[in-house]
Amino acid sequence: MRRVRVTDAARFRAIRLEMLADSPLAFLETLADAAARPHAEVAARVAGMSSGHRSAAFIAEVDGRIVGHAGGQAAYGQPGVSVVFAVYLTPSWRGSGLLAALIDEVAAWSSAAGRRELLLEVVVGNDRAVRAYERLGFVDTGVRVAHPIVPALRELQMRRTT
Repeated sequence: MRRVRVTDAARFRAIRLEMLADSPLAFLETLADAAARPHAEVAARVAGMSSGHRSAAFIAEVDGRIVGHAGGQAAYGQPGVSVVFAVYLTPSWRGSGLLAALIDEVAAWSSAAGRRELLLEVVVGNDRAVRAYERLGFVDTGVRVAHPIVPALRELQMRRTT
């Protein structure tokens, strides 16, 4: 487990395309848009998440392949809160403990930045993800928001302290 590096850009792109193909409703981008994104833009995005306290990405690697990802960013207008985003594990690695390790990395980064609360959103009906996050200490807040891409869907908010 580690924070993403600029040199990870090509492998980061590969896991991004995989996550969008596997779970198209879970992320705020379409597979087509991600596939069309120039490498320089992906590299710039990775560079922006490789250091600092505003946004970060963490990866899990196995044999040189990225098999998991979790990001965090300072929540706009909510001091002390980091939003957890783009959490994904390659299907064969689900249930392996890598999810907890990735979330722990985001939590440690958030805490070091002075933000002691994590917030994430999950599509209503994605019970497997909700149960996984509950096992990691997240609690359903009762707040429901419209899905940012498919307005007919709702997302539930979950929170936990770092």
